[in-house]
Amino acid sequence: MTTGLQVVLLAGALMGLGVGLVVVRLVPAQPDLADALGRLAPARFSATRATPVPTTRKERMGVWAMRALPPGLWIRTPHRELALLRIPLARFYGEKLTFAALGLVLVPLLAFFLEFLGLGLPLAVPTMASVGLAAVMFFVPNYNAVDDAKKARLEFQRALGAYIDLVALERSSGSGARQAMEASAEIGDSWVFMRLSEELTRSRWSGLPPWDALHALAEELGLPELNDFADIMRLSGEEGASVYATLRARSGAMRAAMLNDELAEANAVGERMSIPGSLLGVVFMALLVAPSLLRMFGNT
Repeated sequence: MTTGLQVVLLAGALMGLGVGLVVVRLVPAQPDLADALGRLAPARFSATRATPVPTTRKERMGVWAMRALPPGLWIRTPHRELALLRIPLARFYGEKLTFAALGLVLVPLLAFFLEFLGLGLPLAVPTMASVGLAAVMFFVPNYNAVDDAKKARLEFQRALGAYIDLVALERSSGSGARQAMEASAEIGDSWVFMRLSEELTRSRWSGLPPWDALHALAEELGLPELNDFADIMRLSGEEGASVYATLRARSGAMRAAMLNDELAEANAVGERMSIPGSLLGVVFMALLVAPSLLRMFGNT
């Protein structure tokens, strides 16, 4: 039987629980400063780390391969190219296994189709062809990463020339070195400007000079032009040197180099286009001479 004392004790306990929950809810907790700064600063992308939560089938396959298969199986991994393209290492390995499995399956399917048509092949032929095609297709993602990274570096070089001009204008208007670099990076909306803005923001939170952050990014991605720009800004920031003319000269030299490369590529394409015309002329001459030669050999 419930007594009045038990009711009072139960009511007091419930009231104390409610007050405790209110206090816990309202009183702010003491956050860890390092953890808070780590959440605020944009995390540097690293293609060498495994994907924490794989979201696609290829990434799940890549995570399994990184844990189960020996590292020497991959032979060569283009880490710089993957970091530039921001492709996780798990996805890259998953693509390699997917292409290799596709190569293993295609040849047996073709052999089965030929067998159905009555053109059977010896067992050794499709077996060796399947293994060879799988080995070739295993390196297709490597070729794709290198080719895409080459295009991305060219795009980065073009955008960097415009960025250097913007920094020079900011410096000529009286802005400091860091302020000029950060303000110029916020103007553009391409992935190059966003990447520079992320790196400069990270350097601000970590207390590193911005040119050191750009040096690290240039070494990681293999961008010598960005390395040269960081050296120029180091002189401006540490020694107070006037770098407006240097920056403009550097951007002009970059544009001249890109123009020369495009002209050389255009000349190479023009030379390749002349080859079909030459072959067509040879075929035409052979058609003109062939009847006379046939009559000459027929008479003899």
